[in-house]
Amino acid sequence: MWWSPRPAAQQVSVTTPVPAQAFRFAAPVLPTPVALIVARWLARALVLVVGLPFRFPIACALLAASLAVWHLFGWVVVAVAWSLVDVGLLVWWRRWPSSFRRWVGLRMLAAWRWWWVYARQWQPVLVVAGLAETYQERQYLPRIRRVTCSEWADRVRVRLVAGTTPADFENRVVELAHGFGAPSCRVVVLGPRDIVCEFPRWDTLATPIDALDVPEAVDLGALPVGLQEDGTPWRLRLHGTHVLVVGVTGSGKGSVLWSAIRAMLPALEDGTVQVWAVDPKRMELSYGRSLFARYADTGEAAVALLEDAVAEMQNRAERYAGHRRSHTPTTEDPFVVMVLDEVAFLTAYHPDRDVRRRAENAIATLTSQGRSVGFCVLAALQDPRKEVMNLRNLFPDKIALRLDEAAQVDMVLGEGARDRGANAHLIDPALPGVAFVRLEGSPMPVRVRAAYVSDADIDAMTADHTSAATVELHVVGEAA
Repeated sequence: MWWSPRPAAQQVSVTTPVPAQAFRFAAPVLPTPVALIVARWLARALVLVVGLPFRFPIACALLAASLAVWHLFGWVVVAVAWSLVDVGLLVWWRRWPSSFRRWVGLRMLAAWRWWWVYARQWQPVLVVAGLAETYQERQYLPRIRRVTCSEWADRVRVRLVAGTTPADFENRVVELAHGFGAPSCRVVVLGPRDIVCEFPRWDTLATPIDALDVPEAVDLGALPVGLQEDGTPWRLRLHGTHVLVVGVTGSGKGSVLWSAIRAMLPALEDGTVQVWAVDPKRMELSYGRSLFARYADTGEAAVALLEDAVAEMQNRAERYAGHRRSHTPTTEDPFVVMVLDEVAFLTAYHPDRDVRRRAENAIATLTSQGRSVGFCVLAALQDPRKEVMNLRNLFPDKIALRLDEAAQVDMVLGEGARDRGANAHLIDPALPGVAFVRLEGSPMPVRVRAAYVSDADIDAMTADHTSAATVELHVVGEAA
């Protein structure tokens, strides 16, 4: 029957009588007529056909042109035309492969992955991941608006269901990555109900990165230290911030420290930047002593160095008061980078309680007051727990290399970082230097890899470059 309406409600017997209610009604049941179902299918087909030229304009235009030529001149002309097009594409591919891949290859790949990977599996993956919404026994799914491909990842633009938030997707990045067969997933918010899910097709950071070339000009707001997951340079900001680097032994903390120092070499030579180094292990930073304006390798010497930095910072702040609000590096007032390797030795492990207290007070003062007057603390440690380092929140920018436990990810990068895909505890031990970075003001962690600065590279740096500072090396250590 094309139209067979049934009663909207029917009276049923009471199973559990309640006072003042002799009978009850079941929920309304309105069967959908077959005619409406067929009409809905036809409407969807019409919308699909009308929308194809807007979604695939080039393919539809080529198809329409081929049909028109076939109708006017026959199939032979169509075959000859397509043969010429194929030859032109072949020449384009061989002569200009990069532009061919950008304008043709990646677009074809996006169309293929839209249909074969995402559209085909969209409903089951989202239902199992808990991202499908149900209202009045009807299921609502976020819709794929567009799929684009870059050299390394797929970007799936999604229209959210009204009433949901991007956090729902951010909390399901692991399920989405496994569901679509990607190494990871990252969610970028573009606007209200408009997000992009980024799925890498392979690990672009699996290959070690050699030490980067020393830049001719130093930009303290964007020092090149490695690569990001999308293949663009990873640039680390030091001026106007403080950076905390956390990772277990062998995770690559030295690569981050030395890459930052290497990127500042021209400024170290001209005296506009100074590096004051603390190296309790005497194994990491001791290679570059000639590059540092100040160096300390014992607890007492390190505390004296930190307190000298606090005094210099306060003197500079007193001179700036009422005259300027920001710092510009000069030879008279250089930008000072305090590089603290294994900072937990000073804050938790040193046997002298007074040394620990003084070191913690000095670091807290530098990190809370030093940004505006040209002082930066670049600290590295292994254990991010509060009892080891309770000053984590004073470092605006944080870098999480390989960690021991999943809970440590949120300790370093902030609450919710692991839900957004920053699985630093799952980094392969064979990938030193791979890390997740979370910058001030951005909740989204970015996967990066620091360049590896070898011992030979450091020897070359010390041979070719020297610090313009005149402070004699190791004076602080000897005075202690």
